[in-house]
Amino acid sequence: MDVYINQKRVRLRPKQAIGKGGEADVYRLNRTTAVKLFKPPSHPDFVGMAEAQQGARERLALHQQKLRQFPQSLPERVIAPQGLVMNQGGRRILGYTMPLVANAEVLLRYCDLRRRVGDHRRRRVGDHRQVRQTIDTQVVVNLFLDLHETVAKLHVADVVIGDFNDLNILVQGTQAFLIDADSFQFGSFPCSVFTARFVDPLLCDPQGTQPILCRPYSWESDWYAFTVMLMQALLFVNPYGGVYRPSDPAQRLPAAARPLHRITVFHPQVRYPKPALPCDRLPETLLDHFQRVFEQDWRGAFPRSLLENLRWQTCPSCGVEHARSACPSCVQSIGVAPPVQQGQVKVTTVLQTNGVILAATLTAGHLQWLVWEEGQFKREDGAVMLTGDLSPESDWYLQGQTTWIAQQGQVVRLSADTERISVDCYQGRPQVAVNNRHCYWLSQGQLMRDHAVVGEVLAGQTQFWVGPRFGLGFYRAGRLNGAFVFDVQRSGINDRLSLSMGAGTIVAANCTFSQSLGWLFVTIQDQGVLQQQCWVIAPTGQVVAQADVGEWTAGRSPICPHWAVEDALLVATDEGIARVQVDQGRLILQRQFPETEPFVQTGYQVLAAPQGLYTVGAQTIQLLQL
Repeated sequence: MDVYINQKRVRLRPKQAIGKGGEADVYRLNRTTAVKLFKPPSHPDFVGMAEAQQGARERLALHQQKLRQFPQSLPERVIAPQGLVMNQGGRRILGYTMPLVANAEVLLRYCDLRRRVGDHRRRRVGDHRQVRQTIDTQVVVNLFLDLHETVAKLHVADVVIGDFNDLNILVQGTQAFLIDADSFQFGSFPCSVFTARFVDPLLCDPQGTQPILCRPYSWESDWYAFTVMLMQALLFVNPYGGVYRPSDPAQRLPAAARPLHRITVFHPQVRYPKPALPCDRLPETLLDHFQRVFEQDWRGAFPRSLLENLRWQTCPSCGVEHARSACPSCVQSIGVAPPVQQGQVKVTTVLQTNGVILAATLTAGHLQWLVWEEGQFKREDGAVMLTGDLSPESDWYLQGQTTWIAQQGQVVRLSADTERISVDCYQGRPQVAVNNRHCYWLSQGQLMRDHAVVGEVLAGQTQFWVGPRFGLGFYRAGRLNGAFVFDVQRSGINDRLSLSMGAGTIVAANCTFSQSLGWLFVTIQDQGVLQQQCWVIAPTGQVVAQADVGEWTAGRSPICPHWAVEDALLVATDEGIARVQVDQGRLILQRQFPETEPFVQTGYQVLAAPQGLYTVGAQTIQLLQL
């Protein structure tokens, strides 16, 4: 589409798109500047959505004045509007230009344990093993110190962030940049949008079933959201995470309503999530502050001293990282007996490492893996494929005895005849996939199979996966939305697949395949709420089933490496392994295996082999035979 910047016509093309949210599309203008365009009511994302179309009209009308009166001289970390983007004739504001923050990630990624590597440990009392982190926790502390300074300066300038969340913070090293500044609250312009995970419950209807903003934001609500994000980044759990199981049935309430009743993760009847870092790793002073804010409604500026005095250290005895004067793991392990095996599950430990398991798969029923230990990347037979440090930017793929590494726009085959291939990236991740026979990648808008062209895709905007029979991908850029399937052996792409993902921001996506079906999982933030959707797709592109993932996981299972077996899916949860089944266009929770609860947790990989179920954690592979 054509727009006008400084009275000059500029044509924006889909390949320039770098971001997509519920209200706007973002394009790269040049190496230093980006363009944010508000979606008009006619945008394809709003087709058939009368309420969204009306919201777009009101938003554009508001910005005709708000952007012209936007405050100047804001802190340097604020990505504020620089110039106005107009229609032909300069009568209407369509958006604005802003500095481009390159090679950055949203803060949400730093609150993901799998992204940080962090403290992976077996669920046995007194057995807490620590592995080297790809992102040091002290770096995260310094990042929040930087963000703290920006928030404080904004409040001095009489500006309230309002919709303060982990998707509108971009991170470069220890620098935190605030984006979506057009939603800031200042002067006579309130902020009306909110994100349910970060909105202050004091500003919401206490009788509601979920947090909905009904009172104006304040500087105190900014600090509330800051505290939520800090807790998530340090403990990998939301203040209202875990599973609430009150002994009195009359006290049960929807999970989304827990913030309104202050039912936090510290509540005695809340089951603390297994993947989260134990609370005792933090100093008592910081834990007390979290409880005062989330349980006792204390409000005010976050005490900077709590961050300045936060010092992480690694216990020389057990290797656990903590921020206390004494190692909490060693203190708790004194005199504690090892657990007793429960139920009728036979458990065999296949691999136990002090390093990190990077990838695991089954090939013809044979288990294969790649592990990083003491600076070496090793396969299951002990062969060293590479030496060096862990990097959060690397993705690993196993194809029989061949190992592939994807990083920084390249994929490399690690073998005697090493091959290096340049590939397209999607949101910074190289687009590569393998099955037992071929390697696939995207290059300059072409889908390749072992250097043969399969078909054309949208360069830089496409994400895809491949299974044993077919592959699946999608793209979203500006006004373009599409999905496609392709045969693993033949050329050609079927792009008639229709997936309605709405107008929100895609936070994460993953796909797993059985022999006959592909299971696509997408997490979307729309109107301040995270929604996890699943589509089950046949090789023809037909959507066999679709469901809100929360319907059969109670919202507790993030996108993770599930294992598909024909028309069923095996999912690892904190309550044990669950089996989800396709049933007449729906996905139903068919069966749960509570006897496996002691041996799995949310985020574990499950591999179904003839000899049993392999469960893959960060440091352990076990074979479960039920």
